Amino acid sequence: MDQDQINLKRTARIAGLIYFCILVTGVFGIMYVPMQLIDSGNLPLTFRTILRHEFLFRAGIMSNLVCQTLFVFLVLQLYKLFQQVSKHLVRTMFALVIVGVPIAFLIIFNQLFALLLLKEDFMKGFPPAQLQSLIMAFLKMYNYGNVVIGIFWGLWLIPFGQLVCRSGFIPKFLGILLIIGGCAYVVDAFTFVLFPSYHYSITGIIVGLTSSVAELAIILWLLIKGVRKVVS
Repeated sequence: MDQDQINLKRTARIAGLIYFCILVTGVFGIMYVPMQLIDSGNLPLTFRTILRHEFLFRAGIMSNLVCQTLFVFLVLQLYKLFQQVSKHLVRTMFALVIVGVPIAFLIIFNQLFALLLLKEDFMKGFPPAQLQSLIMAFLKMYNYGNVVIGIFWGLWLIPFGQLVCRSGFIPKFLGILLIIGGCAYVVDAFTFVLFPSYHYSITGIIVGLTSSVAELAIILWLLIKGVRKVVS
C-alpha cells in the first residue's frame, strides 16, 4: 500500500469517526431528550419536567451545539477526501454545510429562549397561560426548525453522494443511497411547509428510513474500510 492510499484511508477513517460522533450527538439532542421531556399536549407537565431535569435539557442543547460544530470538521475532512474527484461538487457540498450550520445554531437557540423564560423572573408580569404559550411556541419553533433545516441536511447529501459515485474508492451504491436520502430530506421539508399532515404520516417516515440507512452505511464504510483503492 503506497503513501497516497495510506493518507486517503486515514482521512476517510477520521471522517467516519467524526460522522459517528455527529450521529450520536444528533440522536441524543434532537430525538432522545425531547422525547423524554416534552409533552406538547400537557404544557404544565412539560415545564415541570424540564425544570426537574434541567441538566438533561441543557445536555441536549449542548449535544446539538457539538453536533453542528462537528459538522464543519466533517465537511473539511470530506473536502480533503474528495478534492481530486470533482472540484465543483466538493465545493458545492462544502458551501451547503457552511450555510446550513449557522441556521441550525439559530434553531437551537429557541431551546435556550424557552429555558430563559422558564428560569428568569423578568416575564412575571405576563399571565401564566400567556407565558406558557410563549414558552411552548419556542419549543415548537425548535421542532419545526429541525424539519425545515432538512433542506440543507438533504441538499449536502446529494453532491456528497455524487462524489461517492464518482470516486471509485467507495462503492457506488453508497452514493446512490446518499442521494436518495438527501432528496427525501428536501421533499419532506417542503411537504412539512405545504402539506404538514403528509409529513407526519408519510414523508417524515420515509426520510427517517432512507437517510438513516444511507448515513449509517457510509459511516460504517468510512470507519471500517476507509477506501478500497486510490483514485487514478
